[in-house]
Amino acid sequence: MPPPPDQPANAAPSPAASADERQSAGLPPANWWDTVPDPDAGRIRAVAYYRHSAQDKQKNSVEIQQDQIRKWAAANGVAIVREFADHGKSGLTADGRPAFTEMMEQVRSSHDFEQVLVLDVSRWGRFQDLDLSASYSAACKQHGKEVVYVNLGIENDGSPVYPLMVGFERWRSAQYSRELSDKVFKGCKKVAEQGYSSGGPAPFALQRLMVDEEDEPQQVLGPGEHKAISNFRVKLTPGEPHHVQVIQEVFHWFVEDGLDERQIAGRLNQRNLASPGGGMWSASSVRRVLKNRTYAGSVVYNRTSSKLKGPRLRNPPAEWVVTDNAYEAIIPLEIFERVQARFAERKCRIGTPEMVERLRAIYARHGVLTDQLIRADSDLRGLSAVHNRLGGAVGTLHQLYADVHDRARREVRDLITAQHAVVEAHQDLLIINRHISVCIQPSLPIRQDDAPSWLFKTDQRPVVDITIGVPLSDTQGGEVLGYLAMPRLMMPSGWLRLSGSNLGLLTLHGYRGLDFLKDLSP
Repeated sequence: MPPPPDQPANAAPSPAASADERQSAGLPPANWWDTVPDPDAGRIRAVAYYRHSAQDKQKNSVEIQQDQIRKWAAANGVAIVREFADHGKSGLTADGRPAFTEMMEQVRSSHDFEQVLVLDVSRWGRFQDLDLSASYSAACKQHGKEVVYVNLGIENDGSPVYPLMVGFERWRSAQYSRELSDKVFKGCKKVAEQGYSSGGPAPFALQRLMVDEEDEPQQVLGPGEHKAISNFRVKLTPGEPHHVQVIQEVFHWFVEDGLDERQIAGRLNQRNLASPGGGMWSASSVRRVLKNRTYAGSVVYNRTSSKLKGPRLRNPPAEWVVTDNAYEAIIPLEIFERVQARFAERKCRIGTPEMVERLRAIYARHGVLTDQLIRADSDLRGLSAVHNRLGGAVGTLHQLYADVHDRARREVRDLITAQHAVVEAHQDLLIINRHISVCIQPSLPIRQDDAPSWLFKTDQRPVVDITIGVPLSDTQGGEVLGYLAMPRLMMPSGWLRLSGSNLGLLTLHGYRGLDFLKDLSP
């Protein structure tokens, strides 16, 4: 029926309108007896958290947890206002659990609930750090929310028994993860000892083959594909023929032709062959191929390990699980062993004195010592060996021309002694007028893009007040070009490069002489 002419179509319902009409218009009831009761009035309001890990049994599924917690809430006068669930998430830490993180944010910011319901302590998390587990519960308590473990079997009545029970359950949950991790490791080790793959993608030029209990091939598994039957196994087998040929050529060039990794990478890149990672070949990617025993038909397990969300560590070879002749090899085991023998020979071929002499020859021939020139000399075992033994190009220059550095250090020391009344030597320092300590650091030039530069590093020992950087002209005369005053408390801890593109360093800290020391010491 259309409204009367004097009543607009959108007029609010009259007081006599029904409760449904007023509710649909968003208005409060006209009479108290029309008020719809709030079913949650007088009940404790709570959120619920569920977590199910891929390793957990079916009895801990999110749906089963949800059913038990809802029943408990209904029986104990608790209204669940929101639910959070992490599916297939480990409970070793809070990282990687988005629902748990969101719930903790609600704990800190929301005021419309008083409890957090969890089925048991293990669903809260199997934290290996028990204090970390307790810290999240403490954060809830700090913001006025109580964590309630539904299946704990004891209420938090303020007695000392409750925290003892919760602490024990936290330990038991953490211990379960440790025991499970140990079982998984032993199971994978057993699989590897039998010659099967214990997991992970297949290396370049190999593929994963699913076999039955009689070791009969069933199907090749694609990337990310898993075996469908639990008692079947996966073993490696040669993959694409052109990839297999690449691996065979790499080993042949190294063993028969005597090429090094850098030369092999150059050949592969000239042929536009992609590396295992899909990009250009490098000396390191070739070296990884040459050191990979799986190409010789061997299963190698436990080269690295990462237990209970800890950092990934490299294990010593004595802890590796190696099973030879596990599947069809791409490279004969004899060839692989010859490659490793060449690596071992090359490793001990050159000692530190010989390394220094080869670097001296490179510097004399090129007038410069750079990382690129070091890499180009295969007998040096690469840049990493030079860095480990000598400290890279900079450390090498210090060792090659120690006499030049020593002469410059004596010259600067004599100048300081002549300018001040009292100069005392202490270890490698000079103490001026018993007031200020200085460390003298000469530096020979290195060249990058044909421009000379000098590297300095402020001595960070507490006993050192100032490091005096002394740039030298060359390795022959070693003429002092000036001085850099680098106070320990004002300078960064890393390397400082003095060059034409870093004039700010020279402007702020550079001096032609040593008179600045007179102003610093009484």
